[in-house]
Amino acid sequence: MERTNTVRAVERSLDILLCFTESDENKLGLTEIARRVSLHKSTVHRLLSSLESRGFVRRDTHSDMYQLGWSILQLASHVHHDQDLSVILLPLMTELRNLLGETISLYIRDGAERIRIQAVEGTQAVRRVANIGHRFPLYIGASGKIFLAYGGLALLEDLKHIHAFPQDFAFEELTRQMNVVLEQKYAVSIQERELGAAAVAVPITDHLGRVIAALSVSGPVDRYDEKNVLHFAKEATTFAETMSNLINQPHLIIR
Repeated sequence: MERTNTVRAVERSLDILLCFTESDENKLGLTEIARRVSLHKSTVHRLLSSLESRGFVRRDTHSDMYQLGWSILQLASHVHHDQDLSVILLPLMTELRNLLGETISLYIRDGAERIRIQAVEGTQAVRRVANIGHRFPLYIGASGKIFLAYGGLALLEDLKHIHAFPQDFAFEELTRQMNVVLEQKYAVSIQERELGAAAVAVPITDHLGRVIAALSVSGPVDRYDEKNVLHFAKEATTFAETMSNLINQPHLIIR
């Protein structure tokens, strides 16, 4: 029983840490954290105290708000190695950003979700702000469509059992879009996940042709007319092919 309680406490502590990644705010109050993790405030307070003692969260004594602590940065510093996708592809992502002026993001798939593992913000006055580490469902957004299209109908069927979709969700339309992605080899999203935002995404593949990442170009919807979409897709595809060739070099072992 003691072991079960210990594991549960660890899981709850991790849920508390992860709720900071699901918010655009870097500080959260006790009540909001408790709501997000569906736990009683007294339980959350006890777990936060433990996390604070180890430096994983910090509490502002003036506002009584919590934010991630320096121990998170210490852990993160050990995540990136010389052969991580996020490190290897960053120079090319920056070059693509300089060419297009739009925000460039790199996503990997994790089950039924995609995670932004790297981003280079655009140079335009109005641009997309891309936070690294954010998770999004596969069924919405350009990058998600890349993973779905190349993952096949079986992956879409799996999503039906994982996600609670709205009753009026159009699976037929999503299936049609997946076929279009396979035909044109890029995906487009216009105000799907966020009002006023648009994106174009292309696949990055391994030596067997399997999609291991998605490269996206995102920005305000008013810059994503048909002409620019085709331009962004063409340039992103060129860079994605270079990235695929780079990471498939025999001496590289991607972590």
